[in-house]
Amino acid sequence: MKHLFLLLLSIPLNAAETRDAAFQKSIEQMFPRLVEIRRDIHMHPELPNEEVRTSKLVADRLKELGFTDIKTGVAKHGVVAVLKGTQDGPCVAVRADMDALPIKELRSTPYRSQNPGVMHACGHDVHTTCALGVAELLMRHRDKVKGSVKFLFQPAEEAMPATYKGDWGAKLMVAEGVMENPKPAAVFGLHTTAVVQPAGITDDGVHYLKAGQIGYTPGYDNANSDRFHITIHGKMAHGSTPHKGVDAIAVAAEAIMALQMIKSRQTNTRQPLVISIGMISGGDRENIIAEKVELGGTVRTYDAAFRDGIIEQMERILKGITSAHGATYEMEYRKTYPSIHNDQKLVDVTLPVFRRVVGEKNVIELIPGMGGEDFSFFAQVVPGFYFRLGVANEEKGMTYGGHTPMYDCDEQSIKTGVAVMAAAVCDFLDASR
Repeated sequence: MKHLFLLLLSIPLNAAETRDAAFQKSIEQMFPRLVEIRRDIHMHPELPNEEVRTSKLVADRLKELGFTDIKTGVAKHGVVAVLKGTQDGPCVAVRADMDALPIKELRSTPYRSQNPGVMHACGHDVHTTCALGVAELLMRHRDKVKGSVKFLFQPAEEAMPATYKGDWGAKLMVAEGVMENPKPAAVFGLHTTAVVQPAGITDDGVHYLKAGQIGYTPGYDNANSDRFHITIHGKMAHGSTPHKGVDAIAVAAEAIMALQMIKSRQTNTRQPLVISIGMISGGDRENIIAEKVELGGTVRTYDAAFRDGIIEQMERILKGITSAHGATYEMEYRKTYPSIHNDQKLVDVTLPVFRRVVGEKNVIELIPGMGGEDFSFFAQVVPGFYFRLGVANEEKGMTYGGHTPMYDCDEQSIKTGVAVMAAAVCDFLDASR
């Protein structure tokens, strides 16, 4: 990768800028159609593993653009397509997720969701549109592509249902071989973002990543995203004689407080950690000592070994507390998405490209978050760079965070997404030859 960095620096700036200008002219011509595609996808959102219409739209559009190497039905509803440039060279991958969320959209727009209770509240409609835009742009300028580009249109990025036991989304795509034949040398992915925390700013104010801006984090970007379900078993008794039973609610309350002590008293404070209990249920009646309580929650970490240590601590705490009170417990712990770790060398060689395309002041370093994203499965196979596409526009009221019913994206951001992704891909291929 150090060799690649030196090669990128050796690419004549005027040649790259000439290509950027040609790309920008094409993007302006393509933009009205890209807006139509984005709004079509937004109006017809589909939940994870139900992306039938969206995947057909993607495959049909790729065929219209002249793609012949297209695979459908990947990981249920994924689409994989390969564009070969006019010159031989390595392969690079571009990933876009396609699924939506079970949220009722509250914004009144001409492209409002027509699927009741389902909404593109995480920007995957824009992700898919940007990838289709890159596909069209590079097909128009195949002479600029010195190698091949593999497009990964992914289903089912949003979190797995608690009852689902099989592989899902990116993990299933990798298991089905999408990172082979040809194997990419690197993978890029973008995510729409409106509300951010820039690096070096410690205030609690609201900061926006506006359309036309790009955000990034070197190293860790997203966290290991895990779920757990705990069942505490006590002994039922009348509420007037609690000494004759084992109060599962009281035991659960003590366990909840003790689990929070892991972060504050039992781990290195420099290690990021979140343990959140988001669900609790138990008891049958006001005057009956509860026999069973169920807890559900999530653990977020960055480091894999640290995560394993947290699981051990949770088991120790639950065993000790339940044993002390004569109760028992069971815990089902599910490791879902690994943390995203942006490859530092890939970040270093790509940031100059971003700055060239959108300007120095519009490329902003962000602090890493504790969300979960399964782009990490692709980035475990080859070096990956997952960056943020600014979509906020205060004048248009597009300032809401993702996974909310008022979320929307300034469509001008599509131009930026296509431009920076295409430039990053082509510069990488130029330097890798």
